[in-house]
Amino acid sequence: MCAQNSEPPNPAEKDERPGARIGRFVAAAFLAACLYALSTPCSKVLLGSVAPNMMAALLYLGAGVGMAALTAVRAAARPAPAAEEPLERADAPYVVAMVLLDIAAPILLMAGLAHAAPENVALLNNFEIVATAVIAFVAFGERVAPRTWAGIAVITASCALLSLESAWALSFSAGSLLVLGACLCWGVENNCTSRLSEKDPAQVVVVKGLGSGTGALAVALLAGDALPALPDIAAALVLGFVAYGLSIFFYVYAQRGLGAARTSAYYAVNPFIGAALSLVLFQTVPGPAFLVALALMALGAWLVTPQAE
Repeated sequence: MCAQNSEPPNPAEKDERPGARIGRFVAAAFLAACLYALSTPCSKVLLGSVAPNMMAALLYLGAGVGMAALTAVRAAARPAPAAEEPLERADAPYVVAMVLLDIAAPILLMAGLAHAAPENVALLNNFEIVATAVIAFVAFGERVAPRTWAGIAVITASCALLSLESAWALSFSAGSLLVLGACLCWGVENNCTSRLSEKDPAQVVVVKGLGSGTGALAVALLAGDALPALPDIAAALVLGFVAYGLSIFFYVYAQRGLGAARTSAYYAVNPFIGAALSLVLFQTVPGPAFLVALALMALGAWLVTPQAE
């Protein structure tokens, strides 16, 4: 909830010193992480009465509708806001890819969350860093430091441990594999969104939310999912606005100054916040395998986080 009282950053401020400006991008990345951390434990609660596909749709619709309403309110309160560059026809390939991937990713995530412990899912979300960094390196030529590669290896090992059926089994749980599939989709999508980072972040979120939410809703209805009760719909929409809409807004803004790989690295704190909230909310006592995976994940997150120069 830490971002609800914050005024979105004003990218038109040109007179900031470089260090202060980078600081704003880093703060935006951390803020995005705090907000998204709410999604896993809260979604797990709502999945008790909302089908996974429908939950995915409502989260993104909440993000799109909420950001559209917030943008309208801000425009009315400030008739002459700082100009932002709108989306253009040339951005269409990235927009289409972003929307399609954001239909698949939350559906996979909610399906995985329905069959996996929320604290495990929260930590597995860090696999998004691996996917984002590797794709940024391979497809877009972003530099990935040796230290970051080491962190990627450690995070991957932690994800493998979290995905085992048990500490003594060599088979992976279906729920965990679905979550990793969602992270892979988001890794590709993060790189597509990074190509749009100079565009109006509110517009990007509205397009992403309404487009992906509508697509996921069509999938849910075709799958035969029933509409949940109105209180559950309202709760899911509000959660989508806070944990997805505002989070994506600040994430896109952070990418403007940091790039896809570095933003994803700073964003790495969100699984630890989400795991802590899950353990408290569901009163779970973590087992030895989880604690080892947690330690590995913390080491990996430290390795991939850019160090001050």
